[in-house]
Amino acid sequence: MFNEIYQRALEFKRKYPRTLAFRIKAHCKVAAKYIGSDEKVEYVFLAQKNFRSYEILNTNIIVLTNKRIIVATKRLAFGHFFRIITPDMFNDLTIRSGILWGKVTIDTVKELIILSNIDPNALAEIDDNVTMSMIEKRKKYDIKED
Repeated sequence: MFNEIYQRALEFKRKYPRTLAFRIKAHCKVAAKYIGSDEKVEYVFLAQKNFRSYEILNTNIIVLTNKRIIVATKRLAFGHFFRIITPDMFNDLTIRSGILWGKVTIDTVKELIILSNIDPNALAEIDDNVTMSMIEKRKKYDIKED
């Protein structure tokens, strides 16, 4: 699983070189630990998880699987951070494009996850992959009333 995630992350970085991302291999290892054997990786992108564009030390890898969204980062010294967004927790996706970088905000039931310092050319692809995938997955969670 690690190799697939790592290759997709490198592919994203090659395709969108203005995206700020450091220590990609370490972040991929964290994400791979938490992906189940029954999950399939659908899309991978890189971003900084921060509130301001000049905070550039919080690289995250975002892995979209057939079941959920995984946001993972390896801390510099020890440990890691890991967040899961299941389709029932996903509310909305907001895209902001600037001159140098773009920003993606994932609105969940509990929090806003702000991902920034993304190459603006990648924003449409990220929107298509995340939004369409979550719409399809949410159909499984929606309860129809009689």
